[in-house]
Amino acid sequence: MPLQIGPAEILSGITAIVSILAFAMSVYSTKKTVEFNRRQREFIETNDKLNSMLLDREEQESLSQKQADISANFIKVGASNYRLKVFNRGRGLAYNVRIEFPSGNEILIEDDVDAKFPMPSLEPQQSVELIAAVCMDSPRRMEMKFVWDDQSGKSREKLLTIAI
Repeated sequence: MPLQIGPAEILSGITAIVSILAFAMSVYSTKKTVEFNRRQREFIETNDKLNSMLLDREEQESLSQKQADISANFIKVGASNYRLKVFNRGRGLAYNVRIEFPSGNEILIEDDVDAKFPMPSLEPQQSVELIAAVCMDSPRRMEMKFVWDDQSGKSREKLLTIAI
């Protein structure tokens, strides 16, 4: 007796094949959705890190706009005359700029220092010169401590050892 396949069996076979294909497509779609969500989470984490770094950089930039940076160098004027040039190389205004000499002052003229310091303010890129009395017996380096206030804080300090 020959095997007879009727339309009902053909329809149920086609239905089974379509349902298997639909199940395979849903498994594939679920896998791709999980991968996409993982990559999306990684992207969001990276984006959050970058935003945090940008905020930190902006805060540092904002702080540096307010900070003064007092420094000094000896400069030679003429054949054998020297001056100590004290300057603000920061971006902020320095208030109440003071100078101290932890190891003593053997080079700068005290009257000149007393007349110019403490300075009420020192603008960015502004400088002041102090007369130095350099002779053969003078030490070749000098230790100085600058203390100032600016918008970022009170009593900021900088210790410098400056060579002639």
